Amino acid sequence: MTLSPKNPPMPMTFLNHGSSLLPNWGLILVEGPDAATLLQSQLSNSVLGLKRTLSGEMAQGLSSVRLVGYCSPKGRLLASAWLGLFPESPDSDDRFALFVSKDIAASIAKRLAMYVLRSKVKVVDASNDWEIIGTYRDDQNLESAYQLNNSLVLRMPDVSISNHTFERLLIAKRKSESSESIIEVDALAQWDCLEVLSGIPRIVLATQEQFVPQMVNFESVAGVDFKKGCYPGQEIVARSQYRGAVKRRLQLASSNLSASALDFAKPGVELFHESDSTQPCGMVVLAATKSENADQVDFQIECKLDALENGEIHLGMPTGPVLKIGTLPYPLLEI
Repeated sequence: MTLSPKNPPMPMTFLNHGSSLLPNWGLILVEGPDAATLLQSQLSNSVLGLKRTLSGEMAQGLSSVRLVGYCSPKGRLLASAWLGLFPESPDSDDRFALFVSKDIAASIAKRLAMYVLRSKVKVVDASNDWEIIGTYRDDQNLESAYQLNNSLVLRMPDVSISNHTFERLLIAKRKSESSESIIEVDALAQWDCLEVLSGIPRIVLATQEQFVPQMVNFESVAGVDFKKGCYPGQEIVARSQYRGAVKRRLQLASSNLSASALDFAKPGVELFHESDSTQPCGMVVLAATKSENADQVDFQIECKLDALENGEIHLGMPTGPVLKIGTLPYPLLEI
């Protein structure tokens, strides 16, 4: 799947390729004969039938990679994750890897472990033992550019910007088996921009329990399976979809921020419509500052649909910077 914003929020100068340690990403491993059963009962997307990805291989496509959500009983997202099935060997038990925001990895692993009971499955927050690396490349040869052995490698959806299509990989390596990776500032900034412009949300600590999946377009980017069995919050998520009750959506946006306003460029910051200074109309989901021009920021925002019809939306406060609304790179799912 390739995601192409029709109108990128701002002109962009991209590096053709790059790689960086991702300090804000973590890893949860769920392993054992009953691992699939546990996850199937907890996540918004089906994990059954997921293709096994062995050492030296790359998980890619819907047969091997799933975007999943973990909801509270009230249907609010506690986490989002990229999921792959990576057994240690062809004969080993299932081992699922969930690439999640690092600031919520420990709490999500603990919550999943509460439901293990007598099942033969182990849930581990492996964020301190594995490092997560993000790589991107625009020459359609990403897999051959990196050593995949002894790593967990998952391909995210491509993103097309300024006539370039960027492939993206998440790579998890054991810290004991790799030389120490470094944060490449420019590459990390571009990775973050590509993630924001993909329009696919990532839940972090500041946005936990803020959104029903449809409020951040989760069903439109294949993060919800409406035909699978029950999971926490499933009834509320289904009701929101089939009764047409979604009145808030994720949008792409951008703004030029002064140095004093850069604190607004982070998840959880509230948005205000010019017609109502007393009640927020939305929230920042993700933000990315361009490395070549630090005052230019791209945003994923969650916002009331009626606030988008006319008037200006301000960032952080009723008199804050004005957001320019962009166009999503995918259609919204209608059922």
